[in-house]
Amino acid sequence: MTADAAPVADSIHEATRARLMRCGAANLSNALLRRGLRNTFLPGLSPVSADQEPMVGPAFTLRFIPAREDIDSMALYARDDSLHRRAIEECPPGAVLVMATGGDARASAMGDMMALRLRMRGVSGVVTDGGFRDSPGIRETGLPCFQRQGSGPPTPIALHPVEFNAPVGCAGVAVYPGDVIVGNGEGVVAIPRALADEVAEEVAGEADYEAFVSLQLRRGRSIFGLFPATPESRREYRAWLADGRPQSED
Repeated sequence: MTADAAPVADSIHEATRARLMRCGAANLSNALLRRGLRNTFLPGLSPVSADQEPMVGPAFTLRFIPAREDIDSMALYARDDSLHRRAIEECPPGAVLVMATGGDARASAMGDMMALRLRMRGVSGVVTDGGFRDSPGIRETGLPCFQRQGSGPPTPIALHPVEFNAPVGCAGVAVYPGDVIVGNGEGVVAIPRALADEVAEEVAGEADYEAFVSLQLRRGRSIFGLFPATPESRREYRAWLADGRPQSED
């Protein structure tokens, strides 16, 4: 798909978004594996800030290829028809901008001014299998961002944008426009849009059960008969929910 034909990213049901905000990326990848999807977790990516908020949104993609000296320059980069700059202005509010560099971190995929613009436009976050520059400034924007490693050189040194909102490979994972991207302290996972609602409901329930298990383990209980869940522990868990999730026996 060409950039001129790029559609608006699909919205996510608010209930689904709220559930995914408290689902770990690892548990989500487990749920997708149970459905036969083995390659949904984007390996090697880390949050720019350890305390940034979780990130959830439909994917809006930007694909780079290696730069070439007779084409790529700061003058070309500054033009209003630059696909890189257009992606910053056209990524829909609520979406996650996925910048696929082919794992190339020789030049930055984004700096703090682009991050600030995305934050002010209501974009949910950014993911790249390359690197960002101006990491302290990006952290100050509060925009959740994930990268393979930091990178200081300007984008045109090594990266040329060729299209946005088309399927890309990012960190070795196929990401299609509209896939639901979830990022948190565990990493980043790409969920096919058609599966997002059911996976969110399933994994959010698992997160609640794990909160119950964590409470029991802190009280000194054995993991046997508790994790994985048994029929008996499930009944105890449901009673705990009905009682309003008490955090002590008082």
